[in-house]
Amino acid sequence: MDKNNIIGLILMMIMLAIYFEFFSPEPPNSEIIGNSEVDNKSSNLPEKINNEIKADLTLNPSDSTLDQLNNLKYGLFASKITGEESIIKLATNDLEVTFTNKGGTFKNVNVKNYTTYDSLPLNLFNENHAIDIYFEHLSKSISLRDLVFESELIKYSDSTELVYSIDLNGKHLSQIYTLYNKGFVISYRIINDGFEQLIDTKNLNFYWEGKMPKIEREMTDARQRATTRYYTLSGNTDYISKTSTKYEEMPIDEYIQWMAFNQKFFTASIISEKGFSKGLITLIPSNNDKTVKEGTLSSEIPFTDFLNNQAHFKYFFGPNKYNILNQVTEGFSQNIELGWLFLPFINKYLIIPIFNFLEKFLSNYGLIIIIMVLIIRLILSPLTYKSHISMAKMRVLKPELDAIKEKHDGDMQKAQSDQLELYRKAGINPLSGCIPVLLQFPILVSLFYFIPSAIELRLESFLWADDLSSYDSIFNLPFNIPFYGDHVSLFTLLMAGSTILYTMANSQMTTIQGPMKTMQYLMPIMFLFFFNSYPSGLSYYYFITNLVSFGQIALFRKFINEDKIKLIMEENKKINVNKKKSKFQLRLEDAMKANQAAQKSKGKKK
Repeated sequence: MDKNNIIGLILMMIMLAIYFEFFSPEPPNSEIIGNSEVDNKSSNLPEKINNEIKADLTLNPSDSTLDQLNNLKYGLFASKITGEESIIKLATNDLEVTFTNKGGTFKNVNVKNYTTYDSLPLNLFNENHAIDIYFEHLSKSISLRDLVFESELIKYSDSTELVYSIDLNGKHLSQIYTLYNKGFVISYRIINDGFEQLIDTKNLNFYWEGKMPKIEREMTDARQRATTRYYTLSGNTDYISKTSTKYEEMPIDEYIQWMAFNQKFFTASIISEKGFSKGLITLIPSNNDKTVKEGTLSSEIPFTDFLNNQAHFKYFFGPNKYNILNQVTEGFSQNIELGWLFLPFINKYLIIPIFNFLEKFLSNYGLIIIIMVLIIRLILSPLTYKSHISMAKMRVLKPELDAIKEKHDGDMQKAQSDQLELYRKAGINPLSGCIPVLLQFPILVSLFYFIPSAIELRLESFLWADDLSSYDSIFNLPFNIPFYGDHVSLFTLLMAGSTILYTMANSQMTTIQGPMKTMQYLMPIMFLFFFNSYPSGLSYYYFITNLVSFGQIALFRKFINEDKIKLIMEENKKINVNKKKSKFQLRLEDAMKANQAAQKSKGKKK
């Protein structure tokens, strides 16, 4: 056991000591899918991609024979099939891109300043990917990736431009890539000069087939967060189910702004300035230990855009960092999982700004999380204080509430009616303690989404955790426990243990009885199983939150005077004795009477 593990265990003992000192109560995939299913679906893929050139299957054909085969297969384009492959490597501050003149496209794309979990170059495009634009010419399917282009490199002060061009009988086609000195975006334009005359169907198709590589340590988590995603010009967005275990496809019948291979921390995407006219995304699970999932992005480039030289696009190869994605294009930040309904709003305008601010001054993300907890708890402290005041009032009233319950033993309706009357006279809203808790809950849930998606925590170590974006393990089990896993996470143990102690301390300040009281203690046990394989940064956040909450309870105990609260409520009883009931209370009493009458009627029928 190393010193970091010892630190964790010491923390556990300190928590227990603090609790008993201050809070102790007074004594009394593709391989997954059957090959037949994949084969049945393969007809949906472009013919050119599914039927690669088979000329290389011929054993050393003569040049004349190969020319004849190419003439039959490509017609006018046969002269552009042969030629030596030329490789061009370009590097910016953020990307390292390898291009090939075979198709005039990417051969390899590395994201600089990031590595895989095992310290290898982080590659988002390689030999397992294929990008193609294809069309029909004299009933022949022509694929740009089969053609050999001429290249020209132009350097500017802030960017580099790579031009791939081809000329057929005075008809020109150029593909222009622009790499900027900074950033993860590659600009891409298709320039047409009479080339449309060679396209019979007036239809230009884009296709991207790729295998998402393993770049994180934990494959199960990586697969649960990987998908293919799209966003339309009208603002609609969707993605294929991340948990699906079979081949899935999703047709898109409206103009598409972008499509993406979206993984936990990184995204590879194609973005159209004018929009693709329609498209299809697919996703296939994988059992390959080097591949997370496989997918395809296919679409149609509006021919009018091609004709008018308005076929402008952007490629994105980079990290899922909100401040970066938010600047790429409309809706692109949705490649980060920030929650549902109003939760993304909380993350975007509260959690992320706080995190980014602290990141400017601190490089230790363990410390950043601690300060985040303190800031958020400070923001929520008025609500927390109000909740504790409400609990104190309920404790003061508890003897009278117990007396009412004993007086109407077995008659729940009368007991509730008298309790409501007591609340009215004492000037207490029984729901006032719940409202502050409910208002705090969205922030806690928002962090549940933010921390696992925060690329800043990726591969960052703290204490015994070597990666705050993955689980920490102090002991690997020789077997797998259902719903728990095959390892022991110390941060999860600390979080669950501190939650139990916090519940015990807090229960002394509440009047909760019965099943709800038992449920309070079951939840931490459930957390122990649920969070064991979650990112250690999340368990660590909740652990620190519990420690700060201990401090708040101790502080509130010093400031909340229950004797004073009792005197105020006694005065309220005198003032409110003849006060009219509120409309809310009248409606509540009517509902209770109606329910009581219904129960009596039901009893008579029996």
